[in-house]
Parts: sequence; C-alpha cells; structure tokens
Amino acid sequence: MIVSPSLLKYRPRLRACLSVPALLASLLAASLAFAPQPARAAAEKKPGATRHKAERHPKALKVLAAGRAARGAGGKAAKAAAAAAALAAARKLEVQGEPVNFRGWQAVADFEADMVSKYSFDAAALKAVMEQVNYIDAAVQLVKPAPPGKPKNWQAYRDRFIEPVRINAGIEFWNRYADVLARAEAQYGVPAEIIVGIIGVETVYGRNTGRFRALDVLTTLAFAYPDAPNRLARQAFFRGELENTLLLARKSNIDPFSLIGSFAGAIGLPQFMPGSILAYGVDFDADGKIDLRGSPVDAIGSVANFLVQHGWRPAPGQSAVYPAQVSASRAWEGMIGQGLKATYTPEQLSGAGVTVAAALPADTLFGLVDLQNGAEATEYWLASDNFFAITQYNRSYFYAMSVIDLGRTIRQARAGGAL
Repeated sequence: MIVSPSLLKYRPRLRACLSVPALLASLLAASLAFAPQPARAAAEKKPGATRHKAERHPKALKVLAAGRAARGAGGKAAKAAAAAAALAAARKLEVQGEPVNFRGWQAVADFEADMVSKYSFDAAALKAVMEQVNYIDAAVQLVKPAPPGKPKNWQAYRDRFIEPVRINAGIEFWNRYADVLARAEAQYGVPAEIIVGIIGVETVYGRNTGRFRALDVLTTLAFAYPDAPNRLARQAFFRGELENTLLLARKSNIDPFSLIGSFAGAIGLPQFMPGSILAYGVDFDADGKIDLRGSPVDAIGSVANFLVQHGWRPAPGQSAVYPAQVSASRAWEGMIGQGLKATYTPEQLSGAGVTVAAALPADTLFGLVDLQNGAEATEYWLASDNFFAITQYNRSYFYAMSVIDLGRTIRQARAGGAL
C-alpha cells in the first residue's frame, strides 16, 4: 500500500512491507564504502534531543490499554506479560516505523539527485537506501511544541537529572575513565566534571542512546515535518542531517541503517547529530576511527572538542556560573534574554542592581540568567561564556545548568563516596 504525501496529515497506519532484494543491500554497502568523498562544510550541531518514552506512540498506547485490562483480570503473571508486550511492541514500532513510498515524493527525488551530483553517490545504491526508509510518526509527534500555559520549573527539571542512579553511574564512569578525562582536560581545557555532566544528562553514560534508525527519523522530519511557524527552517536542518548521515556512513564504511539514535537523529553516548560527528568527532582512542556509539574514549574527546569549538575557554579555578541577587528596582530586567552570549561587565551588572557574594574574575563578561521555578521564586545567576558554550549543545539555560550541577554533584560524591 503506497500513501501519497497529502495523506500523511491523517497519520496513516501502514501495514504493508516494502520488499528490497538482498542484492541491492549489498550494492548499497559497497557503494557507500567506496564512492568518492568530496570536501564538505562543517555542520551545525542540533540541540541535544530529549529522550522518548516509547509508551507515547499511538500504537503502543493500544497495547498498554490491553495490558491494563489484563492486569484487572488477574495476577502477577498477567501484569508481567502485559508490561512486556507493551514494551516490546513500542520498541519494535520505534525502530521499524511504517513503510511509505518516500521515493514517490518530488522533494525526495530532488534530494537523491543532489547527493549524486554533489557527492558522487551511486544512483542505484541510493535508490535502494530510500526504498527501505520508513515513516516514524512518533518523531513527528515529539517535535511538536509543548502545549502553552505550563509554567517553567527549574527545580522540577533539575530533579530529573540530579538523582542517585545518574550520580552513581557518573561516579563509576569517572573512575573508569579518569585518565582519559584528565587527558581531555589537559588538552582542551574543559573540566572533567563538565564532560561527565554532559554524557550523564544525555544518555546516562550510554544506557539510553535511543532506538530509532537515524535514516528513518531524519527522512521523516526532513520531508514530513508537522505544521509549525519554523517548519521550513527545521525541514532544511533535518534534510542537511539526512545528507550528513549518508556521508558519515560512507566515510566510516558502515551500513547507514546501523546508525540508531534518538527520535531527532542524535547518535551515541554524547548524542551528536551526524553533522556534528563529522565536524567535531575526535578519534581520542587513536584506533583509526571515530566511534561515538562504542567508544566512551572517543565520546569524551569529542564532547571536549565540541565545547572548545563553540567558545569554551580554559578558566582554572573559575566557575561558569555565580549565584546572584537582584534589586527591587528592577533596573536589571533589560539584561534578561539577551541571547546565548556573555555581554555585560561586572560593573554594568552591579550598576543595574545585580550583586554576587563571590569575587568575580577580572576581565570577564557575563550574562544574567533567570531560572524560573513556577510559583516559587526565580533563581538568578551570572553566566560566563563557558556557560553559554554548553548552551550550544542544547539551547536551554535549564540544560546547561543541569550539566553543571550534575558534574559538580558527581565530583563531590566521588570524593565522599557513592550515594
């Protein structure tokens, strides 16, 4: 059953499977491995993707409903069986998706032609790839903006990450790779606790790296992005990352369908988008390849390199953030929301009624960051450019502060024993 692009708004539930001969798959692997590799521009890193709860997929919800009915009918065995069925069904749906004839869409045909023209891909092999790509409705649903009206709450966000499981896993990770983290800190000037914080927030040190085929979700979001004010810009971004996925697979001599990641296409322990792997990935274990999926050592070096390339500067003994107090005059209000960059001198901040207890480093600019707590009092912090370098990983004050807090907490717990 083939569905036209216009029917996707009805969220089709396709059940037919595309049949692709094994011979085409072999040709694909050979072509991707040996086709020429023209130079390419460095790609922009997409903000880090949030993890997906498999139970939210519409089909998985039906399985969960059946599971609830079974639990009402009786015993522990029924509960266990229902839960296992729901999880297995959701995982299968996430990875496999639904067959759609993407190759029948003019935009996809244009994409294929561009890949052949710009990067000398073999047209037949690329055709074999696109015939196997599936539509992922869960990705479409998850990129939709959250419903308006719910107040931001920094403490609730923080509690998701600063918790015993992640802290103890971080201690174990730091202990295991202490020498590597020290080498990254010496080479790049990024403290070990920041690297540990990022990998912990992103994937709990490799435990939650995603279950979607990157080609599936990136094709879906490149050509079937939901209606939104920024739809064209987001489609262009994901089209670029689809291009980067094919380039990465060819450069690494791997099956492109082996790249499994988040619902937005982020891959590996640090959840890099394919373009960021190409632009900022580091072979930190010196084994001749960059592997952010299987090499924590490469992940450590790559995170440090990404931060440096996005503005991190060595600052021994200095914090990236300082707690601040604001005056009742509210002369400082205009300093809020001035972008992801430090722009104010300590004197300017002080003159607007912003004070800190600590002595601020000389010749350093800061931004004023507000962390809202719902009905509770807002927290205010002065943030240096190193804080804003973390926001280039994920464009969120909450994200950057959770990285800092998790890394600091793990460092302190490591010194005093696991929680």
